[in-house]
Parts: sequence; C-alpha cells; structure tokens
Amino acid sequence: MKMRYMLLATGAALVLSWSLFAQREVSPKAEERIQKEVRHELVMLPFLSVFDNLAYKVDGYEVTLLGQVVRPSLKSDAENAVKRIEGVEKVVNEIEVLPTSPMDDRLRRQLFRAIYGYPALQRYALPTIKPIRIIVKNGNLSLEGVVDSDSDKNLVGLRANGVPGVFSVTNNLTVAR
Repeated sequence: MKMRYMLLATGAALVLSWSLFAQREVSPKAEERIQKEVRHELVMLPFLSVFDNLAYKVDGYEVTLLGQVVRPSLKSDAENAVKRIEGVEKVVNEIEVLPTSPMDDRLRRQLFRAIYGYPALQRYALPTIKPIRIIVKNGNLSLEGVVDSDSDKNLVGLRANGVPGVFSVTNNLTVAR
C-alpha cells in the first residue's frame, strides 16, 4: 500500500514538473540572443553562396529554418549549426533543396555577371556576404535580399529580365530604410 502511494506521488511530481517545463516563458532577451546567434551561425556556414537563401523564424526555444539552397549538405549543415546553440530545444528544417540542372547553373552564372558585374551595382559585390540573393529553380528566378534604394531594386530586376533563358523574375528585394 505504501509503495502504491509513493509511485502515485512520484508520477504526479513528474507530470507537474513536465507541465511547468513545457509552459516556461521565454524572456525577450533570451529570444533576441537566440536570433542573433542563429543569424551568426547561418552566415558563417562555409558553403553558403549568393545562390542560397537562408531565413529563420524564432519562436521561444524553437527555430524554424526556411529558404532554398543549391547543395543538400548546406541544409543539414544549417540544421546542425543551429542545434548547437545554447537554449535552442527544437529545430524545424523547412529548407528547400533546389533541383540540380545544368540550365539553372548556366542561368546562375549569367545572372551573377549581369547583376554584380554592372557598374552601377558593383558596390553590392564588395561584401563577403552578398546582399542580393539569386535563386533559380527550373528557369524561374527569385531575387531576395536588401538594396539601398528603389532605383537599385528596379535596376536589378531589369538586369535580371535581360538575361536570356529566364522564364520569370520575382523581385522580392527590400529597400533598406
């Protein structure tokens, strides 16, 4: 009889401690630290290129990875890097691996030259982490990232539209205010 009460008390304590653990609040400071560390880990990935677009969403102690990558290994590298961050309890990896295609590879090279090689846009080629991301999937182009002005955004779109073989251009560039 005594043993039964001890087991019930132990089980109730475990349920109570689990419910307190599951309901714990994340301080804004902790979430901000996690966001900074996730960003840092993602931009430090060794094979991240201008043809990859990584994004993330932090919700408490859970991080959701988003975007598109050319190499499948980059998807797993990003997940492993974020898992190592102190405080991150769960990583949801929704990164899309773009299909391999010689035509898309050719378009990527042409688009890179058309955008970053154009004199008015060459200042964007200077940083190590390029602010304009060129995402090509089955001949369709999506431009991601940040530019300084609306005229730069329009110029990048015009340069991309001028590359032969591109089926469509989606200009998702944002203007830094």
